[in-house]
Amino acid sequence: MLTRIRNGARALQPVVEVPHSRLKEAIAGVLRREGYIADCTVEGQRCKTLKLRLKYQGKKAVIEDLRRVSRPGLRRYVAARDIPRVRGGVGVAILSTSEGVMTGVQARRKNLGGELLCVVW
Repeated sequence: MLTRIRNGARALQPVVEVPHSRLKEAIAGVLRREGYIADCTVEGQRCKTLKLRLKYQGKKAVIEDLRRVSRPGLRRYVAARDIPRVRGGVGVAILSTSEGVMTGVQARRKNLGGELLCVVW
């Protein structure tokens, strides 16, 4: 999902389609709330897809870069006090916690740790 968003933003595509999962939908919801994408919708009945409308400022994408931190070969878990600040607070860290997918700031405020999925700036 992150690679499709990154490639779509670099190619100035208005919409990116991604196969649906609940985790991807939650990550897209966080990206929408933080203002990195314009909209996300779920389409289809049997074979669902997520349609993400990307945001641009002129000819430049709002998402400068995305990095996956935790991966299948090496999961990365962090405590609430160890959640990284991305680009000095400009970017967002996305975590999967026991209370759902949320940003690093929200997790720190609730004193929750979890799996550090990705960072966006």
